[in-house]
Amino acid sequence: MDAAGLEQLTPQQRQAVMQQAQQEANQQIMQQMMEKMTEACFRKCAGTSGDKLDSREQACMASCQDRYLDTRQQVQDALQKRQTMS
Repeated sequence: MDAAGLEQLTPQQRQAVMQQAQQEANQQIMQQMMEKMTEACFRKCAGTSGDKLDSREQACMASCQDRYLDTRQQVQDALQKRQTMS
């Protein structure tokens, strides 16, 4: 929707459009983060055991993903704290 189209909407409709756009952007960011996490953890943990991960590699992947998500949450919490302080 272009700027002229947004002007035709009520404030509530504009807010709904903006919320939907933000949700779509957040979904895209989350998808990219998951792809990066999977790639980084796979490079770190996957060996040459063939086409399946062995139990050690699976444990490594789970631990790597947990650390990645914990770190992401800490960064997100810190950013939200900064925003509320401003």
